[in-house]
Amino acid sequence: MAEGQAVGRVELKFDPKILEGLGKPLKTVTFKVYRFDPSRGEGVTYSTYQVPIFRGTTVLDALLYIKERMDPSLTIRYSCRMAVCGSCGMVVNGKEMLACKTQVEGLKSDTLVVRPMHNLPVTRDLVTDFDAFFKKHRAVLPYIIREDVDVNIDREYQQRPEEVVDYLMFANCIKCGLCYSACPTSATDEMFLGPQAMSQAFRYVADSRDDGHRQRMDVLDSPHGIWNCHFAGSCSDVCPKGVDPAFAIQQLKGLLIFRSGYLKKKRPAPNVQQKRELVPER
Repeated sequence: MAEGQAVGRVELKFDPKILEGLGKPLKTVTFKVYRFDPSRGEGVTYSTYQVPIFRGTTVLDALLYIKERMDPSLTIRYSCRMAVCGSCGMVVNGKEMLACKTQVEGLKSDTLVVRPMHNLPVTRDLVTDFDAFFKKHRAVLPYIIREDVDVNIDREYQQRPEEVVDYLMFANCIKCGLCYSACPTSATDEMFLGPQAMSQAFRYVADSRDDGHRQRMDVLDSPHGIWNCHFAGSCSDVCPKGVDPAFAIQQLKGLLIFRSGYLKKKRPAPNVQQKRELVPER
């Protein structure tokens, strides 16, 4: 490549002919898709489409078929198509899921209602605004904090395998926002940190290399922090990577109680009453 030559951007598009090469469709499914365009001022509407479904067709495949063949105005966010990036989170028939991971045939329904995730502002159609979500993520300091960083600049902090297991599950978070959408507390308290941020706080609290416990606990132990979790467990139910935010939150509650010294307080001595004398037998 010559010096100064610009690198062209490769645009990857969905080719509907791929589906045609699969033979006869298994069935046709009705898609009722949430539509919202703030520039029009028409409010929320739903558009209905009939989509041919083949073996292995995902919800994302179907939505891209709609966009390429039926309605180019439909707005969707997606990227990797393999449940790694977390871009295509949405609500299908009332449940949060990744569109690229969810096969239509597996939903066992001839009608799919597709809408954007809850608890996040809708930008357009199925696309939501993640600004507040990531602001809360940053608030819990999601990185390793060391107190000796100036002393041991070149040191490698090693871990034993059993230490990695303590936080490995929570390191699998892809920040898709499904848990945040499913959380009933986030629906009623827009300032609530949310399950994603709190599970990531636990990921670093549980890391043996980290010294940032105090800073994170101060964020969690706040009016819109960890105590507002009602332990509904819906966050863990919808995670596509098997992360258990509900478990992490309960662990953090225990650590906060221990930090407060509640478990270290001595209980008052029991009020021991004198034993009553038995009534003598006659």
